Amino acid sequence: MCRSIYDYVLFRTKGCAVTAELEPSPASLTPAQAFDALYAFCAPALVRQAYLLTGRRELARESVERAFQLAWQRWPEVAVDPDPAGWMRAMTYEYALSPWHRFHPRHRRHEPPAADPSDRPLMAALLELPPPQRRSLLLYDGLGLDLPETAAETEASTPTTASRLMNARAAIAARLPDLADPSALHERLTSLAAHERLHASKPPTVRNGGERRARFWTRAAIAFTVALIGTTALTVRTAPTHYEPPVAPGAEIQGVPPRVGQGALSESEVSLRRKLRESMGNGPERVVPLAH
Repeated sequence: MCRSIYDYVLFRTKGCAVTAELEPSPASLTPAQAFDALYAFCAPALVRQAYLLTGRRELARESVERAFQLAWQRWPEVAVDPDPAGWMRAMTYEYALSPWHRFHPRHRRHEPPAADPSDRPLMAALLELPPPQRRSLLLYDGLGLDLPETAAETEASTPTTASRLMNARAAIAARLPDLADPSALHERLTSLAAHERLHASKPPTVRNGGERRARFWTRAAIAFTVALIGTTALTVRTAPTHYEPPVAPGAEIQGVPPRVGQGALSESEVSLRRKLRESMGNGPERVVPLAH
């Protein structure tokens, strides 16, 4: 594991900072303790940021939990990341802004408005922005990232990110003229939703949930693989080994006389029937023809 995790934990990110002095011993900090420290300091801020992105309290909490569960599954990779808190923020934003949430039944329920009435106009203006503009505005004017960092985190070019920021600021200023100044917008975003009751689960709960989820998907993958192998074996076992030409479809035959019922026997047919009935059932008469 990286020395920054075991010997000197220093997680720096705009809106989320963790600093902890530790003993210079690799055994002084376990992976679970490092994960819990990262979660304890970053999760509350990330829940609030996810709420500003989505306007939904439960989705904000779930987004943070899913991001940290993914981090726990990839902890060796996250632990050596130069900015693990930034990694967590990016995963939280990606999950929170996923378009698949619109199909969830909870989106059919009305979300209560912001607790502070003064926050409601800005929250409504934020939620009307397209998700890329909303994310760029929160990173740049809310968290204070510079333009290249915002562009890198949103996976967009610097000119595209600048255009998104300008459009988002113009949309906010059109609805709230008092926030046309970027400094005023920054101060307002930093204090937005400060009175919301946003809670994050405990770190052990998140870790255990991630482990259960990983076990579930591992077992599901094994079951799917076994089912696929069984289906393949059954197909190989029952599949034909030679070509069988298809049966030609039936065709109607023309000119065949219709079937009629059997009529009365003629005199010769009656005489022949009587002779056959009076003859012996077995014997030379059946083998050797009679001489005339």
